[in-house]
Amino acid sequence: MQTLKLVAVSAGLSSPSSTRLLADRLLQAARYRLAEQEYAVDVEVVELRDLAVDIAKNFVTGFPSEKLDAAIGAVTRADGVIAVTPVFTASYSGLFKSFFDLIDPAALTGTPVLIGATGGTARHSLVLDHALRPLFAYLRALVAPTAVYAASEDWGSGGDEYTEGLPSRITRAGNEFADMVAARPGRRTEEDEVVPFEQQLADLRLD
Repeated sequence: MQTLKLVAVSAGLSSPSSTRLLADRLLQAARYRLAEQEYAVDVEVVELRDLAVDIAKNFVTGFPSEKLDAAIGAVTRADGVIAVTPVFTASYSGLFKSFFDLIDPAALTGTPVLIGATGGTARHSLVLDHALRPLFAYLRALVAPTAVYAASEDWGSGGDEYTEGLPSRITRAGNEFADMVAARPGRRTEEDEVVPFEQQLADLRLD
């Protein structure tokens, strides 16, 4: 049985946090879907609140701590990544952005990513398309079609005849993401050469 590695990145600041709760629910939905397809699933959650000082020091010194290096390695070697952030000032949190700033721009190329966000009001839901999708498009990841935003009033709500409830959205997003992970070709190893995108374009022109 093939084992797939899923890593969830949570940028929630409190403990417990709605951001971590959403990350766990998305991870659970994807795990169930992959289990139905007879995959073994190894999961890991990276809590950025525990790495805040290490991230700040990395920007000053240029060297990651052992704990931060392990977190970056877990994300870049994952078969699929779930990334969830709270919304601050109509965008992702600074801690969330700072962590992904430390990841090599080519390291997530072709990696399926499921994005999610939490906030106090539904009016911030556009952060998914205006901030998170462009970020992971720049990192050349494959972003799942359905993203999930959870406002405070969404928790415990089953939706209505016009609006899909949070549990349904989580299930749909998790299923889509899991199918992307299962369909993805085998990941490259650390020894494989990473060809820059610009070089790939140049090679195509020569052909």
